[in-house]
Amino acid sequence: MAEITLIEAINQALRYEMQANPNVIILGEDVAKNGGVFRATIGLLDQFGPERVLDTPLAESMIAGLAVGMSVRGLIPVAEFQFMGFIYPALDEIINHVSRMRNRTRGRLSCPLVFRTPFGAGIHAPEHHSESTEAYFAHTPGLRVVVPSSPARAYGLLLAAIRNPDPVIFLEPSRLYRYAKQEVADDGKALPLDVCFTLRTGDDVTLVTWGAMIKETLGAADTLAKHGVNAEVIDVATIKPLDMNTVLSSVEKTGRCVVIHEAPLTCGVGAEIVAQLVEKGLFSLKAPPERVTGFDTIVPYARMEKQYIPSEKRIIDAVNRLMEYA
Repeated sequence: MAEITLIEAINQALRYEMQANPNVIILGEDVAKNGGVFRATIGLLDQFGPERVLDTPLAESMIAGLAVGMSVRGLIPVAEFQFMGFIYPALDEIINHVSRMRNRTRGRLSCPLVFRTPFGAGIHAPEHHSESTEAYFAHTPGLRVVVPSSPARAYGLLLAAIRNPDPVIFLEPSRLYRYAKQEVADDGKALPLDVCFTLRTGDDVTLVTWGAMIKETLGAADTLAKHGVNAEVIDVATIKPLDMNTVLSSVEKTGRCVVIHEAPLTCGVGAEIVAQLVEKGLFSLKAPPERVTGFDTIVPYARMEKQYIPSEKRIIDAVNRLMEYA
């Protein structure tokens, strides 16, 4: 098995599924000739040709509309939005048509498609390139929202997303695109959707996170372990629908929970996790759950990014508060 980065795993999964299924179509801005802004689709045009790898105009609403038409006519479009901050013009199509197609037709039609987009801060990008607005999509019935956090999970989850009969919003943490390499077998094996992945076991506190924040969360867990606090780290992976059973089972063991995400605090997915935890697991808790998140501000420019992204110190401080709670 070759060691590859997360972005290379995305490319590998796309290539595998395009070879396996002639109905899979790639479309988006600069995805063909240039291979995408991060080169996620590099080489696919040469292998599969312009009928299956399509450059589109700079028109996100049009990209989403094309994908809807393709999907209801039997194709499986995988459309790329260059950055999450550019996806807003497509919300009309996504909310009013993509998410409702199965319900609108009483099951006669489904909408099997994947919308891919990089998201999150940490790459010194300008405005509209660093948003983490996953809660918009998690709030919309009919959409599945998936966030990989490693090369292996990117490969397996993207395969599962493409094979899923309903629409998937596939959010790729740009800060992790080339952060680390991992051995990934190009065997076409998908990972399960709608389940969390436990990355580290522990019995003192549960740390719940997803996307790029896996990096800081695992780092915080390593530091805490040196001071005698064993943290269990859960990668949510599919934030809609939420696998709360895994979270609840972990908190039943640890009694404490910190939810970490890069998105702003107010109405973030972390609020939903904490709400369900209190509703369904209140008597397992030894301390009130905490959230460590981005701030209720626009994501700042490069010089202030590190102050915005939740740090290992903020995570450790939250854990220490829970450990001291009486």
